Amino acid sequence: MFMITIMITVLFILIGVAFLTLMERKVLSYIQIRKGPNKVGIIGILQPFSDAIKLFLKESNIPMLSNYLIYMISPVLGLFNSLLLWVIYPYLINCTSFNMGMMFFFCCTSMGVYSLMITGWSSNSNYAMLGCIRSIAQTISYEVSLVLIILCPVMMIESFNLIEFYFFQQFMWLAFLFFPLKICWISSAMAETNRSPFDFSEGESELVSGFNVEYSGVSFAFIFLAEYVSIIFMSMMFCLMFLGSKIDSLIFPIQLTLISFLFIWVRGTLPRYRYDSLMYLAWKSYLPVSLNLLIFFFMIKSII
Repeated sequence: MFMITIMITVLFILIGVAFLTLMERKVLSYIQIRKGPNKVGIIGILQPFSDAIKLFLKESNIPMLSNYLIYMISPVLGLFNSLLLWVIYPYLINCTSFNMGMMFFFCCTSMGVYSLMITGWSSNSNYAMLGCIRSIAQTISYEVSLVLIILCPVMMIESFNLIEFYFFQQFMWLAFLFFPLKICWISSAMAETNRSPFDFSEGESELVSGFNVEYSGVSFAFIFLAEYVSIIFMSMMFCLMFLGSKIDSLIFPIQLTLISFLFIWVRGTLPRYRYDSLMYLAWKSYLPVSLNLLIFFFMIKSII
């Protein structure tokens, strides 16, 4: 039962990623007053499948001086790590939900740095190396504030199990109680998934696509999939932690789609930050705010 559930989950996540890419291209095109994909199928509905076929049939170019084995394995490890996070999804049938779900999330997100690091290093390219150094500094910086932000609601509900958020928010969403943290979480999630305006590891203007510059074909598809799987997962975490999502209702996929739309909307609206502004935001804005609020909620719980 466990294996069947995981396989079905992975299948639906990959289908979701396919249509998230279509939604992104459509939304960005309408922001720029153009049509976007509209030729393949009705209103471009089959465009993701055509893109997938193109990527998986393309020839992979392997740089002569790259570390071949690590170069080929690292995109697979990145995708595996992104999919592994979905094990903590709180099924009401109690199939994969476990008590230390948040701790598992912390472990998997911290492991995501290694796939980026290996990807940039094994390519043996200056641009890829610069991109991976930027990405590692950014990810580690925002992980600290992300963990502190998550610990605040965890402390309030006194459980690391995600299904407890579902029961705890039946009468009031935590989004109202943790409003500053909700805003910090959204931008930290964008930085964690290397999305605009925090896409320094892929800065096309100065790094010609950054850490994945040497990848093509199937390997590039795996890196691409890993990024979008992480976006959907972060959207799901936001819905569970702050929006009190009823997992067995139609409201949940609607909320998930709206938060994923927010990621795209921000990409089409905001310019890229300066790198020093990004680090300033992490260490001098989000870290003090999240740490002070953690202490504040700890005092509230100790009084209660």
